[in-house]
Amino acid sequence: MNKQDISDIRRHFKVDSELLKINEIYNVYIRKETSEIFYEESRPFAFLELEQQELFLANFKKVLTGKLDIKLFEVKFQQPEEGATGHTQQLLYEGLYTEETEDWTEQMQQIALKMVQDVQYENDIVVTFIRGQYYKTTKRQADETEVDKNDEVYTTPFILSSLNQTELPKQSLVFDYVDLEFKSNLVINPVIKLASPIGGFLFPCFTDNAADVNRVLYTASKPNKPDLLFIENVLNGDQIVTAEEDKAVFEEIVKLVIGESVDSKTLAGVYEEVNHLLVVEDEKEDEPEDIPMLDVKEVERVLKASGIEDVSTEQVERAFKTVIDDTTYEMKASNIIPNYEAKSIKINTKVANISVSAQDLKYIKQVNYNGKQCLLIEVEEDTVIDGFTLVSEENILS
Repeated sequence: MNKQDISDIRRHFKVDSELLKINEIYNVYIRKETSEIFYEESRPFAFLELEQQELFLANFKKVLTGKLDIKLFEVKFQQPEEGATGHTQQLLYEGLYTEETEDWTEQMQQIALKMVQDVQYENDIVVTFIRGQYYKTTKRQADETEVDKNDEVYTTPFILSSLNQTELPKQSLVFDYVDLEFKSNLVINPVIKLASPIGGFLFPCFTDNAADVNRVLYTASKPNKPDLLFIENVLNGDQIVTAEEDKAVFEEIVKLVIGESVDSKTLAGVYEEVNHLLVVEDEKEDEPEDIPMLDVKEVERVLKASGIEDVSTEQVERAFKTVIDDTTYEMKASNIIPNYEAKSIKINTKVANISVSAQDLKYIKQVNYNGKQCLLIEVEEDTVIDGFTLVSEENILS
């Protein structure tokens, strides 16, 4: 899935949406002490009170909120062993298309129990499953929410799951208007933290109008902190790579090829070339969005185009082999520079830490002044610090 696909479905999680219909909701309450199901409930979503529907819809939006490879990860299912049962892909697929509510809840229950197998949560948890239909129409405006009879509509059945912790409300002092006295507010019912899911997933993945039942969109609790055991044991998925890991691999490969010392102009050139891949892809209006990738050949091309001389295929292959032990490895260009114009490049010094955009890196140089290493930043206007305009010290380096 790409960010547009995720954004499109997320914005339709609202009451009375004509483009997204939730048929059933299944909630499972699991006690932390036993890791067993304490209570379960399956109902048509439309039978919930309006306030409950709104709370759950906000929760489902949270599950689909975040950047790809940072908080949201497209996970490919592992191939099940021959004769194996209880594979999550199979459970989801059967649950997606069965017409019997009892069968659907039984399959989702098996997945819920996987979530607490060999895992100890700090609090009781609630696992929520919904299944419904998502309707995507062609040639629509961004603010349209209704289906026109002339629209061509693609229908995608889906299952979404959310994993939420509970907490006991804090004791408080209240004033009773009836008895005219102060009382302790003794509330013992646990609160389900729907505003902050600790995990979840959407099945199947889809790009444009094609569903992919071989992949599931997984949601991590924190950026760049996916639960690898959840991916492997609950989703039965392959290993994933975070954007942070991809970027670190790229940096180590480049260091091995050109060395750890580099001037800001060359480094800026590297980031500009990587960004060029993303710009070219964004300009392809009539073609499906492909993810620009950096393999051995593309890294070699980027380095040469940045003005780095004497870069050979053998050098780059050797660097790939050393860092990742795989000369066929590919990195997403979007992971190398998540936002070219944002302040995403960190410059760390003993005196101060500075963040600049990749495109402005060329205005920063390291110079030697009076025998000391200094950072020189070229600016086009006066520098203001806490409302004070700095005085220019002319020709300080001359």
